[in-house]
Amino acid sequence: MLAQDAEIERKFLVRHLPDLTGARAFQIRQGYLTGPADSVEVRLRQKDDSYFLTLKSDGDVVRIERESEITADQFATFWPQTDGRRVEKTRWSGTLPSGMIFELDEFSGALAPLILVEVEFTSERDAADFTPPDWFGRDVTSDKRFKNKSLALLGSPEDL
Repeated sequence: MLAQDAEIERKFLVRHLPDLTGARAFQIRQGYLTGPADSVEVRLRQKDDSYFLTLKSDGDVVRIERESEITADQFATFWPQTDGRRVEKTRWSGTLPSGMIFELDEFSGALAPLILVEVEFTSERDAADFTPPDWFGRDVTSDKRFKNKSLALLGSPEDL
């Protein structure tokens, strides 16, 4: 049985941009308070005008995620500690023809032109049975180089 705060998702490279008409865009910047050797990740995220502190466990398809909304002042207090461990991106949230929600991340700065897409599932079985649309590229769910924390610390992998 999965924990209530488990996140089940798969992540893919994007072969080509889909029609994003109807999708909602958010500006995101996030930084990591934990280092590369830590077994969990603790991150700060600004999503438009909202701020969050998030803890994520290690893992691939299934990870524990706990998140709390924080104030802009709290975010500003800890943000300097993330220097050298940050990503910025535009996140597009839309709906696949199947009705499932996708989140497409277009990275900016040193990570451009990287584009990734994630889909969350309600069960590991649904995740395993998922057939991605043709605009999805290679499945990178288990490739730790494509975790946001790794991207923030090490930059974009060479073999896109």
